[in-house]
Amino acid sequence: MKTPLLALVLWSLLLRQGLPFWTSHVSRNCQDGSYEISVLMMNNSAFPEPLNNLEEVVKEGVKIVRQRLLEAGLNVTVNATFIYSDGVIYKSSDCRSSTCEGLDLLRTISVSAFNPDIGLFLTSWHSLDTDLNYPMISAGSFGLSCDYKETLTRMMSPARKLMYFLVDFWKFNFQFKPFSWNTAYVFKNSTETEDCFWYLNALEAGVSYFSQKLGFKEMLRGDTEFQDILMDQNRKSNVIVMCGGPETIRDLRGDRAVAEDIVIILVDLFNDHYFMDNITAPDYMKNVLVLTLPPENSVSNSSSSMNLSLAKNDFAAAYLDGVLLFGHMLKIFLENGEDITTSKFAHAFRNITFEGHVGPVTLDACGDIDNTMYLLYTSVDTSKYKVLLTYDTRVNQTSPVDKSPTFIWKNHKLPNDIPGRGPQILMIAVFTLAGTVVLLLLIALLVLRKYKREHALRQKKWSHIPPENIFPLESNETNHISLKIDDDKRRDTIQRLRQCKYDKKRVILKDLKHNDGNFTEKQKIELNKLLQIDYYNLTKFYGTVKLDSTIFGVIEYCERGSLRVRNQDHFQFPNQPTMCKKKKNCVVEILNGMSYLHSSKTEVHGRLKSTNCVVDSRMVVKITDFGCNSILPPRKDLWTAPEHLRVASVSQKGDVYSYGIIAQEIIQRRETFYTLSCRDQKEKIFRVENSNGVKPFRPDLFLETAEEKELEVYLLVKNCWEEDPEKRPDFKKIENTLAKIFGLFHDQKNESYMDTLIRRLQLYSRNLEHLVEERTQLYKAERDRGDWDWQIRTVDTVYKIDAGVPLVIQMVKNLPAVQETQI
Repeated sequence: MKTPLLALVLWSLLLRQGLPFWTSHVSRNCQDGSYEISVLMMNNSAFPEPLNNLEEVVKEGVKIVRQRLLEAGLNVTVNATFIYSDGVIYKSSDCRSSTCEGLDLLRTISVSAFNPDIGLFLTSWHSLDTDLNYPMISAGSFGLSCDYKETLTRMMSPARKLMYFLVDFWKFNFQFKPFSWNTAYVFKNSTETEDCFWYLNALEAGVSYFSQKLGFKEMLRGDTEFQDILMDQNRKSNVIVMCGGPETIRDLRGDRAVAEDIVIILVDLFNDHYFMDNITAPDYMKNVLVLTLPPENSVSNSSSSMNLSLAKNDFAAAYLDGVLLFGHMLKIFLENGEDITTSKFAHAFRNITFEGHVGPVTLDACGDIDNTMYLLYTSVDTSKYKVLLTYDTRVNQTSPVDKSPTFIWKNHKLPNDIPGRGPQILMIAVFTLAGTVVLLLLIALLVLRKYKREHALRQKKWSHIPPENIFPLESNETNHISLKIDDDKRRDTIQRLRQCKYDKKRVILKDLKHNDGNFTEKQKIELNKLLQIDYYNLTKFYGTVKLDSTIFGVIEYCERGSLRVRNQDHFQFPNQPTMCKKKKNCVVEILNGMSYLHSSKTEVHGRLKSTNCVVDSRMVVKITDFGCNSILPPRKDLWTAPEHLRVASVSQKGDVYSYGIIAQEIIQRRETFYTLSCRDQKEKIFRVENSNGVKPFRPDLFLETAEEKELEVYLLVKNCWEEDPEKRPDFKKIENTLAKIFGLFHDQKNESYMDTLIRRLQLYSRNLEHLVEERTQLYKAERDRGDWDWQIRTVDTVYKIDAGVPLVIQMVKNLPAVQETQI
């Protein structure tokens, strides 16, 4: 248990009728213009001040009050009555707090009194059915139970103010405190002074503001627990809060080692030791931050000539300021002509500022004193106490003072409250993370390198499709797919294309003119690239197969034949002068296929022409015969770029030139490379190859007859024909340009994606019926054409039989063969 402490109490004896003796006395004195202050005097070991000195302090305060009242023109008398405790009640009671002694005295004398913990006083007082409707001025009452009492005024900093500072400092961040704190240990034993007892009780309470704001708080009870935590590697916090003085740290720590990131917050509010001249901080205080109040003289700005030597400590100063506060309020009420025996006077001792013995004293709305707390640290350079920051309880604001303190902690910064999370640990974590990332990158690079190596090896391997997986068509009919460039009937220019089935799909077998079947490494890589291509506007390449010592490429079959044949079909493409929808679709679909092909690993077509643009059953234009440039030799034709006519090679810019020729062929609905100045194919090729003039030889576009909206398309086609390959646009640029041009055809310049989707759905809905009707007519035309051909062949066969002409029946082995023009 704790030792008896002083519980000096000041209060004004303005008693109500509930206490007959004091009421008659006060009433009589008030009528005579005399006012008396009753002062309860008890011994206190926390402030070893002789009671006779305290009595002199109160008397000095009464003199100052009389003088101030006289200067204000108020001729009244103010006296003080002192009530002493002989300590008998206190010593005999089971309670070892001065609070209990004060309560017992009040029971005995039936007078409003003051004690360090007015909360207990009030509780006991209420249990005695005592009316407290009069002012009480306390030089103590630190506990939380005394908070927010309407008639209680506290002249010394209560525990509530301490908790506000701790919470604010815990969340405070600055250069010297880079981390917000959220944990703490609170040390409490049975030897604290009475002020420390109530401060630590407030920090210990689970419902207190401090406890609610912290994520972790644990009490250390006893010296052993405190000493063990100083070097405990498994501690949960680096911060320890305690109350006392430097001697308390000395007795607890001794010569024991302390972890480098331990921070001790020492609450020692009423001790002027740290501000004395020639004071050197001992080594055991270097890990300690001291929370204290500045000495009274350092904040004094009063012009009063009173004798300040009597108020030697904060406790005596609280007595003196309590008397001056009573005089201040008495002066105000008397000047206003108000009755001081009413409850209004009892509730008036708050939210004011009055002239104390060393300067202005401010009381908050709860009647508690406001001041400025100092947080001190020990400089490792000078071993002196220095002010780190201040805390103004009026506005609850922390203000740094020393922005570059010389702490004992690493980098002169306060450590994190959680062990293992300081800057050095973070640095280790950063380096560990960086090392892990580097290691993972190395592993990823090794795996990627291995994958690339394996992929390269796979690319250099090639195997043919087994011949048994290639099946003939179920029908004996031979379908002709006309890919003829012109009417050249020479047998050496005819390439035989075979139709068959592979993987239940109808495919074309194209002769690769490679009889031995042993591809070079470059050719194998190129074939493997072709296998990876799968796009809507490109025919699928399935692989190669060896049949009868001939190597064939297995390619997707498109029923409608080449675009060139369809382009000359007036039923499919009506001869319209404008860019009709079908023409635009053909131009865009070829563009999409080439744009994808150039962005793939194949990179270049090499033999782009209208006969290599085929139409499938859904009327979608697809590009075929791409790649295989290392297998099939380049050829010279009307679609070949001039630079490749001069030097046999392939390039992406050459494909752009070929695309321009095809676009002109689709737009004009004419023969390939149509021009009025020349009709011979060989002459055209010769003039393109040997164009040395300013205007190279190109097909006719008839720009003068083009409509305004079509002119941009024509100019784009002309750009694809540029003699200089570098001036030709790439397919991505052509794609963007055509999108803008075709968008303008429909006033879609600023159209959003959703608007485009809705418009296309509407167009699809409107054109669906026409499309079905068109396809039906196409089917009927194909059917009628087949019936007519069958009738002609049947009549011709009958005539031959009647004439006795022998019929020659050709047996086809395995697969039906058809004659096709070379690609």
